[in-house]
Amino acid sequence: DQLVALEPLAGDAAFQKEWRKEKHLNKVCLAALVEERTGVTVNPASLFDIQVKRIHEYKRQHLNVLHILTLYRRLQQRREAAVVPRTFLFGGKAAPGYAMAKRIIRLITAVADLVNADPDVAGRLKVAFFPDFNVKNAQLIYPAADLSEQISVAGTEASGTGNMKFAMNGALTIGTLDGANIEIRDAVGPANFFLFGLTAAEVREVRARGYRPRNLYESDEELRGVLDLLPSLVPGQPFLFSPVLDQLLGDDPYMLLADYRPYVDQQDAVSALWRTPKNWTRQAILNVARMGRFSSDRSIRDYCDRVWGIRY
Repeated sequence: DQLVALEPLAGDAAFQKEWRKEKHLNKVCLAALVEERTGVTVNPASLFDIQVKRIHEYKRQHLNVLHILTLYRRLQQRREAAVVPRTFLFGGKAAPGYAMAKRIIRLITAVADLVNADPDVAGRLKVAFFPDFNVKNAQLIYPAADLSEQISVAGTEASGTGNMKFAMNGALTIGTLDGANIEIRDAVGPANFFLFGLTAAEVREVRARGYRPRNLYESDEELRGVLDLLPSLVPGQPFLFSPVLDQLLGDDPYMLLADYRPYVDQQDAVSALWRTPKNWTRQAILNVARMGRFSSDRSIRDYCDRVWGIRY
């Protein structure tokens, strides 16, 4: 409950300076661990854009990948494109028999290989898949995050607690109205949350009207260019990601193409805010200040008061 005392300091220049210093130290520590575990060297001054959670189609790690390829293509087409330096970090595990989830991990690593080896985007984009994501590793990952990816298709996430951990550690959230995102956005304020995408009701409506993802592919040149990259990601294996591409252009059960343009537009808004550190820091501080209700301490207190009826 005492976290709210941070609110008056959100715009204080001296406090912001100390805040950014601590965040940078956390990012330096994570960068060292990423290099040790993956061999990928990342810049702690870049925007740390992180998605760590169970690998599943509904959590849409592959939507994140489409955004990375969008930025990559923009830089390929115009080296002076307005792309802020970003480090994209993924982590998570797929169920042993979940072939599509494993294919998504392979897609992430293929994009990492492409981006990290290209001298034309050096210093602008880096991608890494952090191995063996678990509670121990998470203790270094959450505090280093600048942006938290909570991008499941609306109506599929039961709750979610990783989004709470990110926000409590000063990361801004880009997400849909799904799971605990709804409560987090209510708590931190809509102005301090990057919202995009269809609502659960809108997902049902689009399906009922007859959803044709191929129409979106044909009408959006940037999306079409990104998807057309998939067969060439791994030399000599043009069909490696055909199951992903065929699903997206077929029934697209998790509405990636429907949410692609709103997601990319909000990611552009993320970049715009990042260019003004004082405004970014202010929003990060407000996120932390307003996250007290999600603390496990508060939860246990409520159980004591309302369920167990015990003194503490």
